Amino acid sequence: MHRSSDGPRHVPVLLHRADEILGPALESVDGAVYVDCTLGLGGHAEYFLRTYPNIRLVGLDRDTNALKLAGERLQPFADRITLVHTTYDGIAGALEQAGLSAKGSVRGILMDLGVSSMQLDEADRGFAYSIDAPLDMRMDATTGPTAADVLNTYSHGDLARVLKIYGEERFAGKIASEVLRRRQRTPFTTSAQLVELLYDTIPAAARRTGGHPAKRTFQALRVEVNRELESLEAAMPAALDALAPGGRIVIMSYQSLEDRVVKTELAKRSVSRTPLDLPVELPGMGPEFKILTRGAEKATEQEIEENPRAAPVRMRAAERIAGEDAQ
Repeated sequence: MHRSSDGPRHVPVLLHRADEILGPALESVDGAVYVDCTLGLGGHAEYFLRTYPNIRLVGLDRDTNALKLAGERLQPFADRITLVHTTYDGIAGALEQAGLSAKGSVRGILMDLGVSSMQLDEADRGFAYSIDAPLDMRMDATTGPTAADVLNTYSHGDLARVLKIYGEERFAGKIASEVLRRRQRTPFTTSAQLVELLYDTIPAAARRTGGHPAKRTFQALRVEVNRELESLEAAMPAALDALAPGGRIVIMSYQSLEDRVVKTELAKRSVSRTPLDLPVELPGMGPEFKILTRGAEKATEQEIEENPRAAPVRMRAAERIAGEDAQ
């Protein structure tokens, strides 16, 4: 576990299960390329670099502060790492920046989705509804609109859509109406303003079930600000294309919308494309991937006890069994 002067900072989620899946692909090829699409503080990356001394890491993160801290942590492996400031849908460009092909050059990929421990722990980022902070929520603090911008500028219809689709919030329309009413008087700047609105707007009976009443709205704003689902929808095919035959991918999702994107893309690539009425498999039309997990795996009770943020995780994994190099 990585520590700073103020105590524990990061416990990698499902670390040993990820190793069980990715390890065989990484150790079977000398100089195997391992891509961490969501580097964060580098907990997973450090483990794999220590465990497999012959692998090469390409680490991606949109958060410049995370890249800086991960770079310091991974300094002992400096000759084996390339760190790139980009979102996970920028995997093709990151591989090319590292001097690698965007297709078929990678043996292992890890995508640990969602907001990082560091981002949750830093109060001024505005991700946590339990702490009053500026309504920012950008994973890359150097670009793009903030959560405050969304609340203060979106139309009623657009805001309600974001809350309903990305937060699965059943009071989306009511919340959007109240946001528009209050922002005419005072623009939204802090998380406390939004939390107060949600307590005032969501009926008391609904507040007593389903966790904190701000949870769904904060998730929706974060997903919208960072374009998380659009990025994931582009990242999944690019990541799968990057794998060589025998290469493996592990994806950890933390909410149902992410998991649905992952499940759909893996399912699409793990079935035959030969028309059902043909008696034989057409060349190059067979399944490209084999699913390695039975459904979505979850953290054990012990892991959740050690790291409560692992509670909602859903892990899926697959291995490339065919591709251009294998035809």
